[in-house]
Amino acid sequence: MQEPTISFSIHDDKEREIKEILTAVYDALRQKGYNPINQIVGYILSEDPTYITTYGNARSLIRKLDRDELLQVLVKSYLAN
Repeated sequence: MQEPTISFSIHDDKEREIKEILTAVYDALRQKGYNPINQIVGYILSEDPTYITTYGNARSLIRKLDRDELLQVLVKSYLAN
């Protein structure tokens, strides 16, 4: 008996990765007492990593993301709700 084919979407995996990273960065900023939304927006607009704390490896995590992909996922998510 042949196993059913399971398809994986690279796009869905990328969106899931972006969400996980953004959530981790948000949590790290909140834990350090920053306003996470303002800090993340500042980072997105300027791409200046100093907007993101190094606490919890947040700065390294967010730098793994392509800013254009991040913006696409955010706009898509906003419009879907």
